[in-house]
Amino acid sequence: MSPHTIVEQLAHFAAGVDIAQLPENVVQECKRDILDSLGVALAGIDHARSRIGIEMARRIGGSAGTATIIGTGERSTVYGAAFANSEMLNALDADSVLLPGHVSPYVLPGAFATAEALRRSGRDLIAAVAVSHEISCRFGAAMPGYRDTKDGKLANPASVVGYSSTVFGATASAGKLKRLSAAQLANALGLAAASAPVNAQRAWFMHAPTATIKYQLAGGMTSVALTAADMGELGHRGDLRILDDEVNGWASFIGTDRWLPTAITDGLGQDWRFPAFQMFKPYPHCRVMHAPLDLLIDIVSTHDLKPDEIESITSFGEGWAYVLPCFTSREILQVHDAQFCFAHGLAVAAHRIPPGPRWQDPAVVFDPSVLALMNRVSLQTHPGYFQSVSTDISSRPSRVEVRARGQVFAGEKMFPKGTPSADPSTYMTTEELVAKFRSFVDGLLPAAAIDRAVDSVLNLEQVKDFGTVIRQFVRSPQP
Repeated sequence: MSPHTIVEQLAHFAAGVDIAQLPENVVQECKRDILDSLGVALAGIDHARSRIGIEMARRIGGSAGTATIIGTGERSTVYGAAFANSEMLNALDADSVLLPGHVSPYVLPGAFATAEALRRSGRDLIAAVAVSHEISCRFGAAMPGYRDTKDGKLANPASVVGYSSTVFGATASAGKLKRLSAAQLANALGLAAASAPVNAQRAWFMHAPTATIKYQLAGGMTSVALTAADMGELGHRGDLRILDDEVNGWASFIGTDRWLPTAITDGLGQDWRFPAFQMFKPYPHCRVMHAPLDLLIDIVSTHDLKPDEIESITSFGEGWAYVLPCFTSREILQVHDAQFCFAHGLAVAAHRIPPGPRWQDPAVVFDPSVLALMNRVSLQTHPGYFQSVSTDISSRPSRVEVRARGQVFAGEKMFPKGTPSADPSTYMTTEELVAKFRSFVDGLLPAAAIDRAVDSVLNLEQVKDFGTVIRQFVRSPQP
């Protein structure tokens, strides 16, 4: 048993990580996520959530600071830029997925802004991202998730779920880039725990139309983490026992009904777990539907099906989600609603629109042909779903049946594209991630700038000042 508290163990881990000791797959996975995240943030610049985030950044930090707001060329304070970039990164819902769910929008923007403001190197940033992702993944394994099963069915439909635990990874990475000591980091983590927002995702699941802050306000979480890191640096004292006390500590007041602290600390620093769980999203749509989207796109492409030929689409998929109002409501009031309406996503895919920002162009979202086809989509739980996910939490057993031309065209798969799995074809290679990046930022950056951005991030170890990378992401002048 360690003589140190969980907070102290996390702080010592974060302070001690150096890129020279990181396994190669960890370094590569950090760079892959940085590239993907910068791309989807820039691609979301025209989304309403991004516009609000950028305006909030101006109110929080002005426009003459030391950190870049992606796409705008504007500089704000670390707090302002991180707030805006958090909102932009998650605006299209095309960002990567990692236990406990979405992680990158909560942990990367604070690291980006801190690294730029302090002129940290690419090597420094990679080490900080490795810390944020590993800590977040471990907290995700220690707490309940919406895919937890028991006796072949959903374990607890009313369990408290959400992404508040990402505050620890976000605080640790920002503090590491500030070069806080282990003692300062421990206090920062204790302060972060006491300041973490509630896990309100269950309410978001159950209410439609859904709140546009989604499962957690990304900019707000970033602000909490940066505040905790700054206050730890300034000498505020945090509660170092807050993660150990199961009666009066964080696990109690955050509302979790499962708390496995050994999942956080066992092998910490030696066993890097997050690369095996990090998924990338080909589509700007809820990850729950990516396997059905893969199947449907393959069916309509292989058989050259036209939308008006399709009599019906039936998707068999994730049982926990196919009954929730946030996913099953077909009331499309804002572009945001299309990200989570499963029937709408399938209708867009059937129109063979290339995945990217166009999926959330109002002309596509409210296209009468898309809305008409949406009403011919039905959702059913895959009969093998609960058994499959009980065995492998990353599995997404899915089947799609398309009725057209008097026939039924069908496909089935276990893992969506972008998932590390036993099936090598589901892994999203770096070349495929680069292709996604290029398609998402096409028209927003000149071709030469896209090439430079890709090269800079994939060779981030050689970058002396990360600010030179993020400042490349300035939107081309609009005609």
